[in-house]
Amino acid sequence: MQRSVAMVNHPGLEEESGDKLARKARESPFMLIGLAGLVAVCGIGAYKYKNRGEMSTSVFLMQLRVAAQGTVVGALSLGLAYSMANEYLFKKKDDN
Repeated sequence: MQRSVAMVNHPGLEEESGDKLARKARESPFMLIGLAGLVAVCGIGAYKYKNRGEMSTSVFLMQLRVAAQGTVVGALSLGLAYSMANEYLFKKKDDN
């Protein structure tokens, strides 16, 4: 059984999924952008499935998968670039 951070620090308390998602969103806001992009791509894909023309279902789903993965990877890459810029470029120097 895998234990969450809350269970390790406080054995009597369990972290609910909503609390876990809120904590992750505060730690990494670009994760939510990636998830929203994934949901948007899947929604658009489901809508366009009817109008795919002569394209086979497997090819359509493969293109949809690539679009969804590209959206998530792009959002996570932007998040990484933002974090690195904050840590290394915009870091205030200590007077020590």
